[in-house]
Formats: sequence, C-alpha cells, structure tokens
Amino acid sequence: MITTKNPYTQKELKTYHLISDKELNQKLELADEQFRSWKSLQIKDRTKLLSKVAELLIERKETYAKLMTDEMGKPITQGIAEIEKCAWVCDFYAKNAEDFLADQLIEADTDESFISYDPLGVILAIMPWNYPFWQVMRFAAPTLMAGNTALLKHASSTTQCAIEIEKLFLDAGFPEGCFQTLLVSHQQIKDIIGNDIVKAVSLTGSEAAGRTIAEIAGKNLKKAVLELGGNNACMVLKDADLDKYMDTMAWARMQNAGQSCIAAKRFIVVEDIYDEFLSKFKSKVESYIVGNPTDAKTEISSMASTKLAEEVEMQVQKSLDKGATVCYGYQRDQAFYQPTIIENVTKDMPLFREEVFGPVAALIKVKDEDEAYQLASDTKFGLGSMVFTADVDKAKRRIEQLADGAFFINELVKSDPRLPFGGTKASGYGRELSKEGIMEFVNVKTVYVKK
Repeated sequence: MITTKNPYTQKELKTYHLISDKELNQKLELADEQFRSWKSLQIKDRTKLLSKVAELLIERKETYAKLMTDEMGKPITQGIAEIEKCAWVCDFYAKNAEDFLADQLIEADTDESFISYDPLGVILAIMPWNYPFWQVMRFAAPTLMAGNTALLKHASSTTQCAIEIEKLFLDAGFPEGCFQTLLVSHQQIKDIIGNDIVKAVSLTGSEAAGRTIAEIAGKNLKKAVLELGGNNACMVLKDADLDKYMDTMAWARMQNAGQSCIAAKRFIVVEDIYDEFLSKFKSKVESYIVGNPTDAKTEISSMASTKLAEEVEMQVQKSLDKGATVCYGYQRDQAFYQPTIIENVTKDMPLFREEVFGPVAALIKVKDEDEAYQLASDTKFGLGSMVFTADVDKAKRRIEQLADGAFFINELVKSDPRLPFGGTKASGYGRELSKEGIMEFVNVKTVYVKK
C-alpha cells in the first residue's frame, strides 16, 4: 500500500493499493500487444497525438502544478513552469521526430544501403519525485515517438501525478496500453525488468538506485539509460561579473529547494573575489521569499519529506564536525530546511564528496583558476559543471579538463529539449533529449541490398 503526504502541511493525502502480479502481467501483455500496432503507425500520426498532449498540458497546467505542490511541496509558480516545459518537449519531438528517425542513406559497395531506426518494444521508466511531470515527459515523448510503448514506475510519494500522466496520454488519444502507470513494489520492479516483454529501462534517481537497476538490467542483457546524482561545481573566477550573474548563481543552488541533480552544490571561489562573492551571495539567499508553496510569491518552501530534510541535516552536521562553519541558515522544522550557506568546506567532508539534495551551498575558497578546475574535477560524479568568468574563450579551452556530461559558461546547468542531457562516472550513462535521446531506445539497423 502507498500513502502520500503533503510535506508542507504534514497531512496525509491518499492511500493507493499496489497491483497484483496477475494485474501486472496483464499490463505487460497489453503494452506488448499495443506495441505491435503502434510501431506500424506512421510517425506523422504519432506526432499529432503528441501535439495534443502539449495542448492539454497547457490547458491543465494550474491543476497539475497544484498536484505537485500537494505531493512534494513545489512552489505553485515553479510547478506551472515545469508543466510549460513539458509542453515544450512534446512540441519539440512532434516537430522533429520524423526527421530524427528518417532512414540514413550510406554509400557502400552495394546497390543500396541505409540505416533504419526501429523501435525496441516495451520500455520501463523508473522516475523520481523532484520533477514529477518533467522527468517523465522527457522520457515519454521521444520513446513513444520512436514507436515504443512505455511503462512508468513513479516515486511512491507522487503517485497521483503518475496516475494523471497516464490519463493525460489517454485523453490525448493515445491507444490504451501505449503508456501505463504501474503501482508496484520494488520486488515487482525486478520481475518487470527480467520479463522478456520489457526490452530496456530508463532510470532517473540516486547513485544507489542506479547501481541496483544496472545490475538487474545487465543480468538480463537489457539496455539501460541512467541519469543519476550529481555534485556539480560552480567555479567563480576572479573576473566573474557578480552583479550580472549573482541571481543565476544563487538560484543554481536553491531552485526546487535544492532538490535537483544538476544544482550547483559546490561553489569554488577564487580568493581574490571571495569576500565580495560571499557578501552578495548571502544577501541574495536572505532575500528569497520562503513560505507556503500554494502562495504565488513563494520561491522556496519545504523539502519533499521530513526524512529527506533530516538526511541533509545529517550531512551538514558531519561537515561541521570536521571544521566547516555556518555562514547562514541551518535551521530545520520537519520537512522545511532553511536555505543555508556553509563555509570552510574541505575535501574530506560530506558537503564536498556527497550529493546534498537540499538547499545547502558549500563554499570552498581557492587561490587561483587552476586550483578551481582541479577541485571541480575531484569528484566521483560527472553530471555537469559551470564556470563564471569574463574570459569565455579561455573557459572553452578548458572544457576537456572536466569529464562531465555538461559544461555551462556563465549560466546554471539546465536541461533543454534541443540539447542532449546526461552524465558520466557515478552520474550514469546514456543521454536524454535532443536527437541523441530518441536514439537510445531504437535498434540502429543496417540494411544492405544487392540487386
């Protein structure tokens, strides 16, 4: 059984029953049966349905945003922005899927040869609570347009979001079985991946979850795309324009109450500019409107659960025990964790080594640019990094020094339907979004013809 809870009010919302193994098998068989006809539907007909999904998302954005606010505490205006971004990714693939999937002609020693991009079949998505609609839609849009059918195992805390997403696709005209939400246990997930009907799995989640799913997928020789945790560095060099970019730098950490894999978690600041940075950064963090997530003025509210806030509190305390100091914040009330700035963070502390999934900015002072890049790359994660500097050309020459999936200059790391998204090392493998994303769950088939 699943019981959801509003993290801001601490009130229980609703209780749901998990499906039985028999019901699960019926849903798997339905997905497989629907795949046989869905894959044969012309891409232009699939894209018409996806365009309808985009329309419905915009029509229902306030309703869906309120649902996210209730289930995981997202401020209402940020929820609306999330739904608008979901519509964007649907529009993007509706417009580009046909070109992305077109046969690619190749000259070879033959009368005709080309690459055909064929769908794999039924794909399982295991998705997190922090962006309950966006994480799902950025998987579903390219996967369905490629001709696959999709199964969703969402985070239990956002169960109603998961149910509404399935209803969204049905309301848009997608055939029953194209996209299904599964209310299942962890043991059932293992069985789903092992089932011959399921051809691949996509996970967005923690490093620990990624290792578990990768092991199960590997054992069953199934393709996997893993978008896992991050410990993104934000380097602030001595020539950075603090007045121009301070809003961006602070929001890079505090957006979504810090509950973002691509948030700036380590601020590595050159000593020449450190004091000025700290003063302006603290002023910006202090200015955020904190409160009820249903209030349109609220910028930061509670975290998604008390347990998550307690985990962040523990990581901070362990770092304080090793010598870090509190500059601002460090107060918790159940699921609410005050936006916090911690100084004197060193390499042996959890705030440097681990992913901290909450509104805590770890500050590290370095002597120069070389040390900044050295510390930025000193991590087991590889999701993204950012640097703020006036010398863009020099920054571009140092791209290869960071083995991350993304490198942002004078901007916070973010996802964009037009650009590939994913990580390296403990941040996972595979790519979402752009053309690369739609290619993850297709069979790249060589066709060779002699006449």
